[in-house]
Amino acid sequence: MIALIDYGMGNLGSVDKALQRVGCQVRITNDAEVIQQADGVVLPGVGAFDDCMEHLQSCALVAPIKDAIEQGKPFLGICLGLQVLFESSEEGSKLPGLGVLKGRVVRFRHNLKIPQIGWNQISIQRHAPHLGGIADGSWVYFVHSYYVEPEDEGIIATTTEYGCQFVSSVWRDNLFACQFHPEKSQDVGIKILENFGKLSGEL
Repeated sequence: MIALIDYGMGNLGSVDKALQRVGCQVRITNDAEVIQQADGVVLPGVGAFDDCMEHLQSCALVAPIKDAIEQGKPFLGICLGLQVLFESSEEGSKLPGLGVLKGRVVRFRHNLKIPQIGWNQISIQRHAPHLGGIADGSWVYFVHSYYVEPEDEGIIATTTEYGCQFVSSVWRDNLFACQFHPEKSQDVGIKILENFGKLSGEL
């Protein structure tokens, strides 16, 4: 069973449908016990960094998320679910992030349209198992104004060009998190979710 974390800000419907489409059993939840029992965990998210952290704290989900990652459960962070894994963000900056990964979240500083909305390509830097069967240069769907700057460049899985080269996904052990939305990225995104399902023992 895949635990799809509900903290009031995630794009749950489309993520749920996409995971079910590849054959995963999904449970939308904010229950720590369900997360503990899950074979894999997905943290989606849309909205602002501080709001996300406030919701995670109010739902008592910070410790269960960290525990799931530390225990080695396959973990997938999507969009804001990537950003809050880091220590801090320029967006709001009142609250710290989860601090699972060292680094910060910064805003685009260029003359292109912000937020970036639409399709763009990923350049594969490390062949994470989640990217199995995904070609370098594949197109995926983005909606964001901020991006992550990892302290450890060794966790960078893909980069993307949008006025600058930014980190579009990271991978460390059981954790994979992407700035793009696999649930909106058609066949490429479905393949990433299928790979995640296999890593979770669901497929």
